[in-house]
Amino acid sequence: MTGNRDFREEDTKVEIVEQGVPEDQQAMLLDRVFWSHFSPNISPSGWIVGIFLIDAGLDFWPALIAIILGNLIGCLAPAFAAVMGPGSGYTQIGTSRYSFGMAGMRMPAILTWAGSVGWDAVNNIPASAAFLTLVLPIGLHVPFWAALLVLCAAQGYASVRGHHVVQALQKYLGYALVVTFGITGVATIVRAGAVVTPPHQFSLSTFVLGVALVASYNLSWAPYASDYTRYLPRTTSKWRIFLLGFAGLSASAFVIEFLGILTASHFKDTTALGVIQGIAQLAGPFGPITLIAFIIASITSNSVGLNTGAYSLISAGIRLPRNVSAALTTTVAFVLALIGVGRFSSLYESYLLLLGYWIAPWIAIVIVDWLLRRGDEQLDPGEWRHGATIFVAVAAATIVLFSSTDIYTGPVTRWLGGVDIGYFVGFFAAALLYFATAYIPNGRGVDLLRVRYRGPYVE
Repeated sequence: MTGNRDFREEDTKVEIVEQGVPEDQQAMLLDRVFWSHFSPNISPSGWIVGIFLIDAGLDFWPALIAIILGNLIGCLAPAFAAVMGPGSGYTQIGTSRYSFGMAGMRMPAILTWAGSVGWDAVNNIPASAAFLTLVLPIGLHVPFWAALLVLCAAQGYASVRGHHVVQALQKYLGYALVVTFGITGVATIVRAGAVVTPPHQFSLSTFVLGVALVASYNLSWAPYASDYTRYLPRTTSKWRIFLLGFAGLSASAFVIEFLGILTASHFKDTTALGVIQGIAQLAGPFGPITLIAFIIASITSNSVGLNTGAYSLISAGIRLPRNVSAALTTTVAFVLALIGVGRFSSLYESYLLLLGYWIAPWIAIVIVDWLLRRGDEQLDPGEWRHGATIFVAVAAATIVLFSSTDIYTGPVTRWLGGVDIGYFVGFFAAALLYFATAYIPNGRGVDLLRVRYRGPYVE
């Protein structure tokens, strides 16, 4: 009975996104919250983050402190966002309607969809290479496009079936990830050793950069959070949702980033493909298990991304049936990955990192609004709210002034010697601006004494 429930198809009507999950369908088991935050976060990207901290000039202990602080900071917002799901049954982007309005909500929806298909394409390129490397010793010479098609088909099938299948994959493949990455980590450290790099002089700017990088790695999951809690019963403890979401994200990120720190000195090529190949070589006879781990990781991570992408496309105003939206999202990701093989993949990654600066101001506004409303979902969101205006201004300013990518680096970041604090600035600037302007009733100044928030929703 449980198995059938795990793998049943989600409702395909657009209303399951636009109007939220009906209360009589909210029967998800609480343990899914942990797995939906844990499994997608186990990936080569986290290993690369750990390597980068050492390459940037941090010694072991500063790098370790950086991943501890970065994970504590970066996991707070997604875990808090996960709490919003059961109350309304909305997707995470759907919760934007109260602070952005229905029309304003389309901006983060489009950005989420673009990020979902883009990261799916970027992640699948090295995963497909891992697949080709895995089957080569048994005499299978598979063309790249075929390996990519196999991965996209598996990920796309899950997203077409919807929430329940995606959640089941996170749990059952999560166990496989724990085993395969556990073997990979132990084999790599035992065989290659945790080589300590030459000591560096401590640099505060490099340390701040490291903390910001680790924090942003987890913050990027914020647009997905309540997509995977909205099927919980409405009476579910908010505190337990928060703790499970936080534990899932932080535990997965810490372990994989810590492995990156321990093995950083062994890598010259720190691209995703280079790291995958390097880890497989370091693991020696356990190399095939490493390749299997990375293939599984692409399925768990990308099935979540594609499913959220399908939701976001509907929230953006493209009212396709949910399963059709998922199939279209998967197809676009497949084509992008084919185009992105080779030199274009690095361009995609830089472009996607640049796009990521919108997440901090968006989730800041959504969280402040939810707190001010106390989770009240009975208000009319209207078409355009002042949160959308603040979002556009803060996100644009953050990108122009603070961004740091191969495509563009902002003047403030250059002045700070490459330290990227854009995520922090964007989050707090948007939160403070939204809080201040939300308490201006009819233009008569700031009323901080109101017990119940009604600000911009009262005519």
